[in-house]
Amino acid sequence: MTPETPTHTDDLERPTKTVQRSAREIVQENEKKWGPSLIRAGWMSLPNTIVLRQKALGLDALDMNILLVLFTYWWRADDLPFPSKQTIANIIGVDPSTVRRRIQKMEKAGFIRRIERRVIGDRSKTNLYDFAGLVKEATPFAMEELEQREQRKAERSARIRRKGKPKFKVVEP
Repeated sequence: MTPETPTHTDDLERPTKTVQRSAREIVQENEKKWGPSLIRAGWMSLPNTIVLRQKALGLDALDMNILLVLFTYWWRADDLPFPSKQTIANIIGVDPSTVRRRIQKMEKAGFIRRIERRVIGDRSKTNLYDFAGLVKEATPFAMEELEQREQRKAERSARIRRKGKPKFKVVEP
């Protein structure tokens, strides 16, 4: 699969059907949902598992807000984001020390790895943020969801293929 042909799965209408679409088609679909101005101003991609399993991962609303801001600065896999803690704090309306403590907490949990960018004889540049740990921790939850999806698909298929009388038992009053 190439970046030009991302995969999209729509759980509600097609629980097991994967549709190949071009990047342009994805943008057009997002424009239908959000309007062209919001999409042209910028958008990001985020796996549903991270949002839906945030509690199981041990993330709270503030952690998620910090991550969302960091993710908006992460445009390419190889170009890690580097917004300042002050920038993050300004965006979500908290003190920079709160952002610093929460990032330290997520780093201790293994979700984030801060990469310092020291400059000799001058102030350091803002940290880079690597999310490989979060990806690693969230992947088992995604695999669980995929397994459940396949199980539901097999159950639906078995119901459709079943022949003969329905397996109902009439209970006399």
